[in-house]
Amino acid sequence: MSLASVKEFFARHAPDIHVIETEASSATVALAADAHGVEPDQIAKTICLRAGDEVLLLVTSGMSRLDNRKFRDRFGAKPRMLDADEVVARTSHPVGGVCPFGVLEPLAIYCDESLKRFEIVVPAAGAINAAVRITPERMAELTSATWVDVCQPPREAEASEAAQ
Repeated sequence: MSLASVKEFFARHAPDIHVIETEASSATVALAADAHGVEPDQIAKTICLRAGDEVLLLVTSGMSRLDNRKFRDRFGAKPRMLDADEVVARTSHPVGGVCPFGVLEPLAIYCDESLKRFEIVVPAAGAINAAVRITPERMAELTSATWVDVCQPPREAEASEAAQ
């Protein structure tokens, strides 16, 4: 059903964009980058979060890490990840295939500024082996997303990852 809702979304709103289905899983940033021949940062990962009482979708570049302070300053609450069952219940998309397209219930959608570095990004498309190629601006436009700056800058994210 989830892949079907994404295909229906594009058929209605952007028939020029085609869902790419692969044999290989693209459920993680690394797998998706390999499957689609792009750098990991070009994968537009979608995270389903709770900020206080609000459930939202945040789309970031693949290797970006959430900056808790920036998030709290923007949303007034600490970010909380939803568990896999609640993600499916809210979006109809399985973890690894979550995207801002064709979601089950209306959710606020935010795109992080980290996506603007790329001409094309590759978000999932409702299944662990499906994606689309799209400009960040068009993705935001099609999903009525709001642009935010809630991730660590690339150098900080790399240093933080190396320290772990």
